[in-house]
Amino acid sequence: MAEARAFICGHPVAHSRSPLIHRHWLSELGLPGTYDPIDLPPDRAEAFFRALPASGYVGGNVTLPNKETAFAAVASRDEAAEAIGAVNTIWIEKGHAIGGNTDAHGFLANLDARAPGWDSRETALVLGAGGAARAVVYGLRRRGLTVLVANRTEARAIELAGALGARAIPWEDRNAACGAIDLMVNTTALGMEGHDAGALPIELDRLPDHALVTDIVYAPLITPILAAAAARGLAIVDGLGMLLHQAAPGFEHWFGLRPRVTEELRTLVTADLERRA
Repeated sequence: MAEARAFICGHPVAHSRSPLIHRHWLSELGLPGTYDPIDLPPDRAEAFFRALPASGYVGGNVTLPNKETAFAAVASRDEAAEAIGAVNTIWIEKGHAIGGNTDAHGFLANLDARAPGWDSRETALVLGAGGAARAVVYGLRRRGLTVLVANRTEARAIELAGALGARAIPWEDRNAACGAIDLMVNTTALGMEGHDAGALPIELDRLPDHALVTDIVYAPLITPILAAAAARGLAIVDGLGMLLHQAAPGFEHWFGLRPRVTEELRTLVTADLERRA
């Protein structure tokens, strides 16, 4: 069997855990293949993506700051990428580069695995209105939840909500909304390594006792919001599973088999996070 070559490209890209994940799956499944990081500055990105079909790569992942460039450069896009407005996964099909977005899948699969039955909830509050928030809102709406979006720049929340069938609320109304929600999702950088933690952007005491709190940040694994929610006795789900589960569809496109997200893989990546911290 010929060796398939895949990649992750971004700028910078050395911090990415994706090579660790995909190389683990290649070894576990006994498949010939490579998955390597490519540092791709924005000024080279469009040419790189347009040349992919003839490059010898079977595809790859796209991370910041090149997701929107990839969106414009591929020949066609899947439904999720069209709705979210960004491409994080590319594969070659009949000589053309196809773009997809697996972030919503990763977000939902993480909740399915760590909090089975979570989608019996009815109303979610999403903090933030960036690219990750778009994927989260898209996924939640696909599961039928009513979604409120609060962002410090209200215009971005209004645009996101209008595009994806959610409802924007003013940032100053976020705490008042907590009493009527079942799920809270933080997509902001609060608590992420390298960012000032600051004060919690939400009054968790207002949430009902059955509420679930999740954060898409995975470094650190337990963010300030998750720590405060757990201390209050609320159910929590960390963001690591989103990273792991979003990787699986791309691997299947490139290497032909669907990998499993296991506790062994989670432990491997957690150990790497601790080592780099």
